[in-house]
Amino acid sequence: MRNSSSSGKKRRALIAYICAGDPTPEATKEYVTALVRGGADIIELGLPFSDPVADGPTIQESIQRSLEGGMTPDIYFRTIASLKLHIPLVVMTYYNLIFKRGLEKFAKDCEASGISGIIVPDLPPEESDGLLKVCKENGIDLIYLVAPTTTEDRINWILSQGTGFIYLVARLGVTGVRSDVADSTRQLIRKVKTTTPKAVGFGISNGKQAAQIIRAGADGIIVGSAFVDIIAKKEEFQRNLKRWQGN
Repeated sequence: MRNSSSSGKKRRALIAYICAGDPTPEATKEYVTALVRGGADIIELGLPFSDPVADGPTIQESIQRSLEGGMTPDIYFRTIASLKLHIPLVVMTYYNLIFKRGLEKFAKDCEASGISGIIVPDLPPEESDGLLKVCKENGIDLIYLVAPTTTEDRINWILSQGTGFIYLVARLGVTGVRSDVADSTRQLIRKVKTTTPKAVGFGISNGKQAAQIIRAGADGIIVGSAFVDIIAKKEEFQRNLKRWQGN
C-alpha cells in the first residue's frame, strides 16, 4: 500500500481500526497518533453509517457515538486530510455512503486526503466493477473480504482483482472480541494462496491470538473492537496499546 515502510525488513503488520469521530474528530487525531506510536502499521478509520450490518455491538456503539457527535463524510475527509502520517490509511464504510457521494468523487476524496485503500463489507465483489474502476484510476486499493464460506470461484476472482491486502474474515458473524482462534481461521489462511498480503480480522482481542494467527501464515492482523472498547471505557489509550507492540 502507499506510504508503507520501505525498510525491506520482513515483519507482520498490525492494522488498527477505530471509528472516526468517536467521540469527536479531535479525539480521533489523538487516538490515531497513539496507535502509530503504539506500533500500528496501517490505520483503518471507519466512516460511520447508520446501519453497520457487519459490525457487532462494540463498534455499532462507537458508530452511534460518532454520528451523534456530528460526523459526516465531509468532516471525515477534512479530519483525515489533517493527519500527517507516514503509514497507510484505509477507510472502512458501507456502500450507501459511497454511492450517495458518487463513486468518482469518493475515490478522489480518498486520494486527496491521503487514504490508500477502501473496504466495503456490504459490496459483493461481482457488483464492484464501478468502484474498482475509479479506485484504479485514482491509485486507491479496493480491499476485498474473504470469509470461511466464500466459494472457490469468488476467491479466485478476488485474488485476481484485489490489491493492498486481502481481508480474511476470521469467523462467521459480526465483528467483536472473541476468546479463541477458530480452526476455520487457520484453514482459511492456508486455503487462500496469493502473493498479496493476507490480513485476518474479526474477533482478535489480544496478543496471544494475534501470535497464533501469524504462526498460521497470516501477513497481518486487524484489531478493532479491542481498541474501540478502550475508547468507550475512557481508559489510558497509550498504556493499553503496549501489548500489541511487536506483533
